[in-house]
Amino acid sequence: MEVATNDVRLVGRLTAEPAVVELPSGDTLITFRISVPRASPTRAASSAPGKGQRVDSVPCTAWTPRLRRSILAWRPGDLVEVSGAVRCRFYQAGGATRSRVEVEAAAARIIRRSSAA
Repeated sequence: MEVATNDVRLVGRLTAEPAVVELPSGDTLITFRISVPRASPTRAASSAPGKGQRVDSVPCTAWTPRLRRSILAWRPGDLVEVSGAVRCRFYQAGGATRSRVEVEAAAARIIRRSSAA
């Protein structure tokens, strides 16, 4: 029997200040991005001279009031952990239907504050 799952756990650095977004429906959410190192196929390739570390900048959202308040206190550079699920959200912009793939946070926490203030 196959079992499908949609569980995401990210640990990385906050790339910029979280943003408050109010949707036309009146719903409010927080959007933010986390930069996470990309796993390399081999350790040797990731440590080769002249090769920059590759990272992915993952878009995330938070919808619940408690989680939004918590994330709004985060600062760029903070090391954070986010768990949730991948979501594809559809919306109207410029007269066209668009989509966005993001991680919808169910839980989030700061692991370590950025030393930059």
